[in-house]
This record gives sequence, C-alpha cells and structure tokens, in this order.
Amino acid sequence: MPTVPVHSLNDGTTLPGIGLGTYPMDDAEAERAVAEAVGSGYRLVDTAANYGNESGTGRGIAHSGVARGELVVTTKLPGRHHGHDETLASFEESRKRLGLDYVDLYLIHWPLPRVEKYVESWKAMIKLREEGVVRSIGVSNFTAEHVDRLERETGVLPSVNQIEMHPLFPQEELRTYLAGKGVAVESWSPLGRGSDLLSDPAIAKVAEAHGRTPGQVVLRWHTQLGVVPIPKSSDPARRRENLDVFDFALDPQEMAGIASRTHRRLGGDPRHHEEF
Repeated sequence: MPTVPVHSLNDGTTLPGIGLGTYPMDDAEAERAVAEAVGSGYRLVDTAANYGNESGTGRGIAHSGVARGELVVTTKLPGRHHGHDETLASFEESRKRLGLDYVDLYLIHWPLPRVEKYVESWKAMIKLREEGVVRSIGVSNFTAEHVDRLERETGVLPSVNQIEMHPLFPQEELRTYLAGKGVAVESWSPLGRGSDLLSDPAIAKVAEAHGRTPGQVVLRWHTQLGVVPIPKSSDPARRRENLDVFDFALDPQEMAGIASRTHRRLGGDPRHHEEF
C-alpha cells in the first residue's frame, strides 16, 4: 500500500497528500468506489451536497473496514444554503446523509459574490468548528479577494481552498497568495477533465522517461508543487495508479515543461459563476 504524506494545516489538523473525488458518482457508485479506495490506501474522501452522493459516500466509509479516525471526510455547502442559519441547517442535513458524528473538512462550495452571503456562512462554519462537529473549515473556488474579506471580517482564515488547477490552468498567482496566508491548496479536476491534456506529447515523453502513465506524471506535478490533488475515477486499477505517485520525482525542467502551454479554465470563473 503506497505511503501518502500529510500536510499540516493552519488550524492544527492534517490533510493527506492526495484524495478521492466522487463527482459525478451516484450513491451506489460512490459507495463501491469509496469502500474500495479506502481499502487500497486513500485516506481523504471528497464529496459535496450538490454531488448527490453523500449517503453513498457515508456507506462506503462505514463498509471500508478502516477506523473513522484515520479518514479525512470532506463535504461542501451548496449555494442555495448560503446564510448563517441556513448553513447550520444544511450542515446537519449533510452530516445525517453521511451518517457521521463529525465532518473533518467543511467547505463553502462557491462564493456566489452576487448573493453576498458567504461571510455569514463562514461565521456559521466557525461556530460548527467551535462546537466540534467540524474539525476544519475551508472554502472552494475562492479568489484572493474573497479570502481577504473572510479574514478582514471574521479574523479567521480558511484552512484549505479547493480550486480548479491543472497544467492547463496552474494558478500560480493564487497559489502564491494562499501560501503567504498559510492556506493549503487542493486541486479539483487535477487531470484536466474534458481536455486533451493526458494525450499531450510533452507529458507522454516525461511519462515514458519515468516508466509512468501521463496521469501519474500530472498528479506528481501537483504534489511537488505542494498541492493536494483530488482525482476521480470509477476504475479500481486507475484509482490505485493515481495513488502511486510518491516514489518518483520530476526534475525542474520537467516540472516547468508540464505547464508550458496556453493556460485556460475548464470550469466556471468564481468571480461570476453560480451554483445553487
């Protein structure tokens, strides 16, 4: 079983160096995938209310045979529940679907700046952490301006910001800002879902040199940047392959070459994008 490093977060908790994404699995698929993935060595599992698979994720955790205390379970607040009281109620719904006494990491899924309630939600999440039902609180898809506002109005920084990041969109500026604040970065769509990234000849050349797959090379690129990738796969062999990226290293030239292409988002821009 691969040894996965852990990252220390700014609130005293820790985060495994790679996680299992569950979007867009349904409950049945998530139950199977989570149980198998945890059995093969994953210790970070990522879901969200909007994924519609919290119940299946919870059942997978229960059937994994691994002690609850060894796992970091993440879920996310949906946009339709922004607001202080709404966040508290939404969390209880998520916790009930997951079947857990506590959630390790709770994230605001999108900032929804037009709605203007993400600070209210953040205050509710601070309360949940103080009550012990959430171990760590963070955000997803937040810009530097959004994070600055949370700190300015509450004095509490997120432990994590989960953002779109891959070699087609490496997010250098935001990563530098977050590092300066002590906020860990998780990457969603780390393999550039829906793009031709994994068929790129330059990445294929690096993969051949190391006797690895293109996907493993891209995930190693993430981990060497200090980022926690959250790849999703329904295939057990591919999940094991994704986990096995900590016993080789890319040199500086290879690291630079992997991201040396036209940069573009594949998902929504958090300054405007809304999901409810």
